[in-house]
Amino acid sequence: MNKIKNIADAILRAEKVIVYSGAGISTESNIPDFRSPGGVWEKSDHVEFTHHKFLVSEESREKYWQFSKLMWPKIRDAESNSGHYALAELYQMGKLDCVITQNVDGLHQKAGIPEKKLIEVHGTVKWILCLNCGIRYPRKEIHIRLVSGVKVPRCDICGGLLKSATVSFGQQMPEIEMQQAEEKSAACDLFLVAGSSLVVYPAAMVQNWLSLI
Repeated sequence: MNKIKNIADAILRAEKVIVYSGAGISTESNIPDFRSPGGVWEKSDHVEFTHHKFLVSEESREKYWQFSKLMWPKIRDAESNSGHYALAELYQMGKLDCVITQNVDGLHQKAGIPEKKLIEVHGTVKWILCLNCGIRYPRKEIHIRLVSGVKVPRCDICGGLLKSATVSFGQQMPEIEMQQAEEKSAACDLFLVAGSSLVVYPAAMVQNWLSLI
């Protein structure tokens, strides 16, 4: 109880609260963790889902989209849990400067945190991006194609490769979002972590950001 009271007191005193959220905050919503024991990557060959393999191998692209087709309904239908709503309450209190999240599931938004208060460093599954011309498609539209039998969807405009607007293994982190995350972290007076061990990159960079405070 003392720890909870100390955190509550710190939140009340703070003017700019930053929350860094990882996969652990969404497991209660039945969104599977990828890296933890028993997680998704223990049950599948994650090497097949690297960005390089996606770019060079049609077979890998088929596996990527097959996996994506299976995962999307689970993410689409998931509901925010008490952890997400607790952070949304911080926003309602006027305490939340922003949430920096590794999660791509959109559950923070479902709980009531607006897009302007979110920095999604791993992107989002809500959109599909053409890697050639940059046009975005709603996930629902591409999912319909996959369900209808399309194995590897292509861009209607340029014929380029389509990929979820998320960061895959080996793919460069989004420069703008990472810069925003670093600047916000350095300017906050309270930094909370929810559902992340801060061990795996990019979460491990958080300690560097905080050293700037």
